[in-house]
Amino acid sequence: MKKSLLFAAALAAAMAGSMASGWAAALVATVDVAAQKMTVTKHGQVIYEWDVSTARRGYITPRGEWRPYRQHVMWRSRKYDNAPMPYAVFYHAGYAIHGTTAVGRLGTPASHGCVRLMTSNAKIFHDLVKEIGPGNTRVVVVN
Repeated sequence: MKKSLLFAAALAAAMAGSMASGWAAALVATVDVAAQKMTVTKHGQVIYEWDVSTARRGYITPRGEWRPYRQHVMWRSRKYDNAPMPYAVFYHAGYAIHGTTAVGRLGTPASHGCVRLMTSNAKIFHDLVKEIGPGNTRVVVVN
């Protein structure tokens, strides 16, 4: 009986450890809404930090942590007048990290809720997610 309990406890501990490590990510994009910056880490090392634009007054950029679920080299917004969203990485309920031509607004809140980057930086991020895999990527949006 004691051996069965010890085995069950050991198995539960092993499963808990594997579930916790399953959430660890090789690639993490942390969007700091207050600073209007996105920091990209790969295997725990900062590899990029970019200015972004998140939601302007009247809109929100949701806070939380997600895995990307869809990517497109070019996407057009169905909600906002067919607006181009180059190198879009969708991470939560239609919200995406994507390129913009409104580079003069980067570093200030200007979007309808998505995270906008300089298009060349959006391409780098898009390609990294494709290389590392969406299952090994996390998007973290903090205040």
